[in-house]
Amino acid sequence: MDGGEVVLVTGFGPFRQFLVNPSWKAAQRLKFLGLREGTDVYIKELPVSYVKTQQIIAELWQTLNPKFAVHLGIARGAKALMLEQTGKNSGYSDKDVCGFCPESRCCVEGGAEKLDSVINMRSLSKQFRQAGVDVVYSRDAGRYLCDFAYYCSLYHGRGRAAFIHVPTSGDLASADRLAPLLQTLIQAMLTQLDDPSEPA
Repeated sequence: MDGGEVVLVTGFGPFRQFLVNPSWKAAQRLKFLGLREGTDVYIKELPVSYVKTQQIIAELWQTLNPKFAVHLGIARGAKALMLEQTGKNSGYSDKDVCGFCPESRCCVEGGAEKLDSVINMRSLSKQFRQAGVDVVYSRDAGRYLCDFAYYCSLYHGRGRAAFIHVPTSGDLASADRLAPLLQTLIQAMLTQLDDPSEPA
């Protein structure tokens, strides 16, 4: 880290048939590409575990204090990128790779039922669709580890986070094709973050 602003980018670890998770491959490629002058990209692989993901995200916000966090996860069967607006606090009943799910079925006990990103994902997805990019706006990140990680990050980062579901099939399934697009998307998010009055 050279003292500039830090953007945290996470991908998930092994999950079912994905011994190397495509979201983690995309994060690694994004680190190689970078984002913009004066911005460090810090990448972290999140295990598909509620307990560990919760601990890691809380620690990263506390120690790294990033300007912004971008979490990547896979959407099996999807061929488009999905920009998630909202993280949900409760309803987590599917077990993680350790066979565990939170006893309380929620991310943060006593936390708001849902938290939104400070980024206007709807306008961002519209802008990219008009440019011919296969991007979908979503308000349901799935109530599994993706949603769980997103809510935890929105909670600790006071809304300064984004979640992007990446496809596992189609043209965008390759990290080499996906990473430049993610780079452009995240740059647009940072522009919106720098000047919220700017249309995304």
